[in-house]
Amino acid sequence: MNIVVGVTGGIAAYKAVGVVRFLVRAGHHVQVIATEHALRFVGAPTWEAISRNPLGADLYTDVSEVRHVALGQRADLVIIAPATANTLAKLAAGIADDLLGNTVLATRAPVLLAPAMHTEMWENAATRANLATLRGRGFHVVGPAVGQLTGTDSGAGRLSEPEEIVAAGLALVQSARDLAGRRILITAGGTREPLDPVRYLGNRSSGKQGIALAEAACARGAEVSLIAASVDEALPTHVRSRSVGTAAELAEAVHEELPATEIVIMAAAVADYRPVRVSETKIKKEDRGDTLTLELEKNPDILASLPPLATPGQIIVGFAAETARDRAHLLELGRAKLARKDCDYLCLNVVGWSDGFGADHNTVIMIDRAGEIRAEATGSKREVADAILDVLLAHPRPTP
Repeated sequence: MNIVVGVTGGIAAYKAVGVVRFLVRAGHHVQVIATEHALRFVGAPTWEAISRNPLGADLYTDVSEVRHVALGQRADLVIIAPATANTLAKLAAGIADDLLGNTVLATRAPVLLAPAMHTEMWENAATRANLATLRGRGFHVVGPAVGQLTGTDSGAGRLSEPEEIVAAGLALVQSARDLAGRRILITAGGTREPLDPVRYLGNRSSGKQGIALAEAACARGAEVSLIAASVDEALPTHVRSRSVGTAAELAEAVHEELPATEIVIMAAAVADYRPVRVSETKIKKEDRGDTLTLELEKNPDILASLPPLATPGQIIVGFAAETARDRAHLLELGRAKLARKDCDYLCLNVVGWSDGFGADHNTVIMIDRAGEIRAEATGSKREVADAILDVLLAHPRPTP
C-alpha cells in the first residue's frame, strides 16, 4: 500500500520512526511528511533512511508534479503520529499552510490521528472540541496512552506505541482488501517502435492510468504483476513489475504471464504498426533529401490474441482511447472494437491534443461484452482505477 506518515512537532516524533520502520518491513511504500517543527526533533536523514524515500517537507518542492495534491490522491492510508494539539486545531479548521495539511485535504483515504501532548493540553476544551469535529468528519483516532511524558510529568497524552498505531492504521484498510488472493496482470504506458538507434514511433501515453490500476489493485489485496512500456513516472516499488519497449516485447511478456493470471487489464497503448526496416545507424537528412518515406507493417494484436488463450474464468479487459466526436460516437466505436477483440470488458476514453494522455484525471466508460455500460467514472486516475476494479470484483467467478 501507499502510506503517508505525517510527523509533527512534538518530542514523541522519535517514536514515529518505529511506525515507519514497521510499515516498511511489512512491505508498504511509505512517504514521510515532516513539518518544519518535527525536523527539530528528528532530522531528514533519519526519515529518508528508514522510509527509503525522499522526505516530504516543503510545500514548494516538485511543484510541477503537483506534489501537494498527488501525495494525498495516491495514499491508501494517512497516519499522523504524533498529532500535536496545534495539528489537531489546524486540521479541524481546514488549514493547509504546509505539505501535510494540503495532503490531508487532498486525500480520500482513511486518516488515523495518534495524539501526543501534555495532559493539560489533551484535556483542554479546545482540544476536545477539535477532536470531536475531526471524528465527526470521519477521522480515526488511536490513543493517547497514559504514562510518562516529558520531564517529570505523567498522565494522559503519551503517544501510543508504534505497534499499536500500525495495527490501528492497517485495520482501517483491511476491510477494503476485497481483492485479496486475486492475481491481476496490468500493462501500462506506450510501446515504442525503433526507426534507428535514435528515433522511434510511439504515442503520448504516460502510463499513469495503468500505474494507478496497479497501485489500487495492490492496495485492495491483489497479487499484481505490472508490465510497463515507456512511462513518465517511476514504477511503484511495492508492485512486481518489468519493463518492455516494443509491442512484440509486450506481447511476449503478457503471454508469459497469462497462465498464472486471473484478470488481465491491458491499459498500455500499443503501436499498431512498426517499421519494416530498422536502420542500424542514425537516419540523416543529408542522405535522404527533403522527404522521408517509411514502410510500416502491422504489429500483432495483443488484446485480440488473449481470448482464444484464456482459461475458464479468466477476465480480459481492454482499453480504447478514441478521438470520438461525442459520447454516442465513443460508444459506437467501443462496441465495434469490443466485437473485434472478443474481450470481456472494454474501457473507453476520449483522447486528443489536450485530453486523456499525460493528464492526472480521466473519464472512462466501461462496457461489457454485450456492449452494455457497466461503469462511468470521472476523477483522478486512482478513482477511475477503483471504479474499474469494482466492476471486476462483481464479475461472477467460476464454480470450483
